[in-house]
Amino acid sequence: MKDLFKQLLEEIGEDVNRPGLESTPKRAAKAIEFLTEGYHKDINEVINEALFPSDNDSMVIVRNIEFYSLCEHHILPFFGKVHVAYIPNGKVLGLSKIPRIVDIFARRLQIQESLCLSIAEAILSVTGGQGVAVVMEAQHMCMMMRGVEKQDSKMTTSSMLGVFRDNAQTRNEFLQLLQLK
Repeated sequence: MKDLFKQLLEEIGEDVNRPGLESTPKRAAKAIEFLTEGYHKDINEVINEALFPSDNDSMVIVRNIEFYSLCEHHILPFFGKVHVAYIPNGKVLGLSKIPRIVDIFARRLQIQESLCLSIAEAILSVTGGQGVAVVMEAQHMCMMMRGVEKQDSKMTTSSMLGVFRDNAQTRNEFLQLLQLK
């Protein structure tokens, strides 16, 4: 990757030997490896048996999980917050595992719609819960620094699975709880 970044810099007309750029190909390669490390993470290793028996069948919500990702169309960042809820079905997931699942999928190239659904499906699969809801709010650099250049635009996506899709009362409870300050 280092050689590819060096070639990219040369193609845009840069002098890769000037002091500010001498180590840039190496740093850029290291950065892209970090930003796409989700391809190399195993969700089962991240969960690490942090599923615990529980009689709780009430909604569990983790709000305001920050995330950073790269869009598959321009390889530019999009970032924001994700809110996740699930209703347990005999087991609960360790609290820190939800943001870790978000990071696994955020550290891949994709569009926000796919990221939202991937997170929801993974949490449903891992927990065996009655349902999962995910709402994402993000700003996209491909809209902010190029293209239409709209600085204050945000995209909101949601994925509702199980009882969150099938039961309007459950879905509305989740959405109302997100309005809490």
